[in-house]
Amino acid sequence: MDLGGEIGEDSDTNKGSMWVLDQKLDQPMDEEAGRLRTMYREKKFSSLLLLRFAFQSLGVVFGDLGTSPLYVFYNTFPHGIADPEDVVGALSLIIYSLTLIPLIKYVFVVCRANDSGQGGTFALYSLLCRHAKVKTIPNQHRTDEELTTYSRSTFHEQSHAAKTKKWLEGHASRKNALLLLVLVGTCMVIGDGILTPAISVLSAAGGIKVNSPKMNNDYVILVAVVILVGLFSMQHYGTDKVGWLFAPIVLLWFLLIGGIGIFNIWKYDSSVLRAFSPVYIYRYFKRNGREGWTSLGGIMLSITGTEALFADLAHFPVSAVQIAFTTVVFPCLLLAYSGQAAFLVVHHDNNETVTQAFYRSIPDRIYWPVFVVATLAAIVASQATISATFSIIKQALALGCFPRVKVVHTSKKFLGQIYIPDINWILMILCIAVTAGFKNQSQIGNAYGTAVVVVMLATTLLMTLIMILVWRCHWILVVIFTGLSLVVECTYFSAVLFKVDQGGWVPLVIAAAFLLIMYVWHYGSLKRYEFEMHSKVSMAWLLGLGPSLGLVRVPGVGLVYTELASGVPHIFSHFITNLPAIHSVVIFVCVKYLPVYTVPEEERFLVKRIGPKNFHMFRCVARYGYKDLHKKDDDFEKKLFDNLFMFVRLEAMMEGCSDSDEYSVYGQQTEKSREILLNNNGNTSPSFGDLTMSTVDAIVPVRSPVNASNTVSSQMSNHTEMDELEFMNNCRDAGVVHILGNTVVRARRDSRFYKKIAVDYIYAFLRKVCREHSVIFNVPHESLLNVGQIFYV
Repeated sequence: MDLGGEIGEDSDTNKGSMWVLDQKLDQPMDEEAGRLRTMYREKKFSSLLLLRFAFQSLGVVFGDLGTSPLYVFYNTFPHGIADPEDVVGALSLIIYSLTLIPLIKYVFVVCRANDSGQGGTFALYSLLCRHAKVKTIPNQHRTDEELTTYSRSTFHEQSHAAKTKKWLEGHASRKNALLLLVLVGTCMVIGDGILTPAISVLSAAGGIKVNSPKMNNDYVILVAVVILVGLFSMQHYGTDKVGWLFAPIVLLWFLLIGGIGIFNIWKYDSSVLRAFSPVYIYRYFKRNGREGWTSLGGIMLSITGTEALFADLAHFPVSAVQIAFTTVVFPCLLLAYSGQAAFLVVHHDNNETVTQAFYRSIPDRIYWPVFVVATLAAIVASQATISATFSIIKQALALGCFPRVKVVHTSKKFLGQIYIPDINWILMILCIAVTAGFKNQSQIGNAYGTAVVVVMLATTLLMTLIMILVWRCHWILVVIFTGLSLVVECTYFSAVLFKVDQGGWVPLVIAAAFLLIMYVWHYGSLKRYEFEMHSKVSMAWLLGLGPSLGLVRVPGVGLVYTELASGVPHIFSHFITNLPAIHSVVIFVCVKYLPVYTVPEEERFLVKRIGPKNFHMFRCVARYGYKDLHKKDDDFEKKLFDNLFMFVRLEAMMEGCSDSDEYSVYGQQTEKSREILLNNNGNTSPSFGDLTMSTVDAIVPVRSPVNASNTVSSQMSNHTEMDELEFMNNCRDAGVVHILGNTVVRARRDSRFYKKIAVDYIYAFLRKVCREHSVIFNVPHESLLNVGQIFYV
């Protein structure tokens, strides 16, 4: 009997009372989901709570930006000051750089582009992935879009947003270019995680030498290295216990540098305030020519930490960050730089004074207290950057762009506080190498400037797409924002290029190494996914084997891990064609990460049935956001079975409610494959009409192909439910076996040499040293079964 025609009908008369009931039940849930989606945007804070958040944000968000006065003027004038008017010109450049980039661009524009409170390049990429199909690994399904955290906007087909979306989705090379841009920005943030501790701690430790000019510079290096080793060694404790100290330290630091600035302006030269006129920028470049242009590399250090400001946004409300910056950070920084400028105008002829401009400008009576606070502020700034590096690597790992490394959750209260041991020690080694290798702030400053300006350029380009696709701004606003940002940042970038040979090459080398690792890993992961996708087994073939699958079904539960959210993976067919038995209950488990910051616990698992009930086969999809942690405990397996049993109960309840039709739930199948499958099943299983078939996201009526009663007894349904639950519990007690695919990727013999190097050596090495899936899922060795297979790309 042809079931396909019956299933294909979608008329109102064929939907039945269960469909009506389902629609009525779904409506309030849709409204609730809508409320949950906008919960973050609509959340209002009291004025007192907002001020508290603003205070706390000082320690997390602004530490890096606040320590810049330690080294800006030295890196701007490494060879001394020829004309005191140059100091006024440099100060004018600093004032307008701070105004245009951190204040206007980041605090009031970019910070609004957060992904439900999460910042950084990957947060922007996640927003774009939700509004356009630009993700290179296409493992998303329409059910993922129903998550409460999966917020996105729609647009008219003829709008600029729709045209941009179509252009981005039109070719794979554009998706790859977008991913490459995100990876470059990410690699430069990792470079920041190396250079910020180096320059901040070295600059702070340099204060020891001011009162002892004859002290060897090696002692300063040694003190800086000891502080850095201590800083990185304490990372595994997390910042939960000492984090409350960060905000008071940074607030005290800002008040001190602001107060010292006021004192120096009053004592030395208040005329430096004329630098607020941009005419002095023109005079500065006219007077100094190319040398003035290259000095922009030093000026740019005044806005370092701006990208960390966005990456460390965490869960602070944007309004709290704006309050903290406009009322404390921005005024204190302007006063600090103006005070140093006033001091340098008077002492410009002493090169030693220029080298230690910050410490020399401190009044003698408070010198050592300021030195201690400066060192503590440098440590806080370094901690913030290291935490941002851990966070962005976790995001990259979740989106398949970084090798699997151990991630430790250091706080029970805060989701974002993590520690990555392998990355921590790599950062420490590279940071100490940079500090001890360069031995001076100038070359480290050149390297630092290169990393920062590249991240800013990447953010500008991503923000352009965000403004078009997500915010749907008018094209004039997009052009103004992008044009102004690119003019300023490209100006700085051109100046930084002159200093590539003077230390600027360091972040480029570091970024190139990490970019190679990340891109090769992503390429290998993509090819593995494509292999699984193209070699998956058809449902018709599987169901054609019958309930026993042509094998002996032994007591127990088999968890088959796969990257596919639909279809039967190739490793399963490989398994059943080489072994004579399979478990009585088979569950295909797919753990996938979505472009959202978190998936609520109650929405994490999707469960559906594969085939008729007597096949005892299910699929379970566990969904995570890029901030979620797959905890190493037994909860995952327990929650999986809890959701499976709940599915069986709900399925039985749905059958019991039916009064005219039999209902089936269907998964991700095309109408054609569904028809073939049903025809095949009709031929091979005569009693199929009494069974509930495959799985689903929507309830669809299926006419019974046999003359069975249209009314199903609720007692019979309950009896069937209890029988199946008891059967599954017995199988679980008999033992659970985790079946993992161990897919080896190899390059074809006729591949080009660079592809062979990337796949056969680099990717193979990364697979060898990274964590196994069995470790991530906490699978005991006695319950693990690896199924190996090789494929060529």
